[in-house]
Amino acid sequence: MEPIRILLADDHPVFRYGIRAVLASDPRSELVGEAGNGDEAVAKAAELAPDVVLMDLTMPGLNGVEATRRIVAARPQTNVLVVTMFDDSASVLAAVRAGARGYLVKGADRDEILRAVHAAAAGEAIFSPAAAQHLAAHLAAPRPTPAWPAFPGLTAREHEILVLMASGLTNTAIAERFRLSPKTVRNYVSTIIAKLEAETRAEAITRARAAGIAEPDG
Repeated sequence: MEPIRILLADDHPVFRYGIRAVLASDPRSELVGEAGNGDEAVAKAAELAPDVVLMDLTMPGLNGVEATRRIVAARPQTNVLVVTMFDDSASVLAAVRAGARGYLVKGADRDEILRAVHAAAAGEAIFSPAAAQHLAAHLAAPRPTPAWPAFPGLTAREHEILVLMASGLTNTAIAERFRLSPKTVRNYVSTIIAKLEAETRAEAITRARAAGIAEPDG
């Protein structure tokens, strides 16, 4: 079996020394390169074609999130495993959105690190308990209903007019806003009412507001 080719990206020499020792103790792992900043990590990932990149998030120059994004975009078969001191929700979500396959907090022991490396090399997602909790909380959080998909049959202009209707503007005010004739606005409103399968303008407005459609403040 071919060893797992690993690139280590971290700006702290002492930490790199410790990881180097951990990887040297594992016959399945081969450290093929090291990088001290994000730009170097991107360049070496392209040059060395590692299976796994161990990526710190905060480094001089290009940060670990952007370096992860560039590496994954250029070489999807390389799996990035973030190893950082930060375990806050924003850092975890930023790393995952950039394409990281896993997330460990510095301080993980030898077995945790090697287990994560092996999992990442196999294309599996692996996260520390704290990172997993952040992801679970994010996925469980309620999402507001987006306005546009609520009524996909509306044209862009019809949607704009519905927003103003739901915000309380009269036909005359809407006509002035878009520099349209009152008759044109009345025609738009009639079409909107029909598309929303409402009986009246008031019912259409009620449905729009229930879907979260209203003009934002300011």
